[in-house]
Amino acid sequence: MEEEMDLEYEKTAKTILIVDDEAHIRDILLYNLKKEGYNVIEASDGISAINIAADQRPDLILLDIMLPKLDGLSVCKRIKNSYNVPILMLTAKDTEIDKILGLELGADDYITKPFSVRELVARVKANLRKVEASNNNVPKIEAEDVETKKKDRKIIVNDLELDLDRFEVKVRGQVIDLTLREFEVLRFLASQPGQVVTRENLLEKVWGYEYYGDIRTVDVTVRRIREKIENDTSMPKILITKRGVGYYISSK
Repeated sequence: MEEEMDLEYEKTAKTILIVDDEAHIRDILLYNLKKEGYNVIEASDGISAINIAADQRPDLILLDIMLPKLDGLSVCKRIKNSYNVPILMLTAKDTEIDKILGLELGADDYITKPFSVRELVARVKANLRKVEASNNNVPKIEAEDVETKKKDRKIIVNDLELDLDRFEVKVRGQVIDLTLREFEVLRFLASQPGQVVTRENLLEKVWGYEYYGDIRTVDVTVRRIREKIENDTSMPKILITKRGVGYYISSK
């Protein structure tokens, strides 16, 4: 009976892939994540990480940047091209360029060594909650603007159309390929067209936890979205910046 319960638990628990070439880091994360109830698998180099991710499809990946055989940024890009999984970058580097590069390649979060295990676990939980909420089609807010039309769980604002059930975005009828995080940012803004949302509020509501002091994360994500939905990123017509405050979706 106990063995059957263990098997049932393993079927329902989220699986996390730890990718780090330092055994003691993997051991610390393994111990603490298992204590939180997660299934944990490991890889010590970039090539193994890609193969394990493709074979076992973990629910979340903790990915070090400095890896043997293939660096973490390249691993992140390859995995994200295969399937959309939350990736949290682990690195000893704390320069802005590394952070921005990681986000540009599709990383969902970024934490610098040495890190607090409590903070890392909190970020793991937050990112998993976001994915689960999206999969369960839980809207983050109720749209009140009469110019935003919802039909069959769609948000339509002028040329922008979001299908909440299919996680699909169209601009002027053309399907746009967005990551899950980009979709969530756009959905949050499009649900309240014309209303300026601060970067701090976006970090809290979309990334799922208080992440103050790192608002550059929002700027990088917005830039990626604009490159996909705007005809001219220097003169955006859909996703607008309110200088010194934040962003909003144009309702005009």
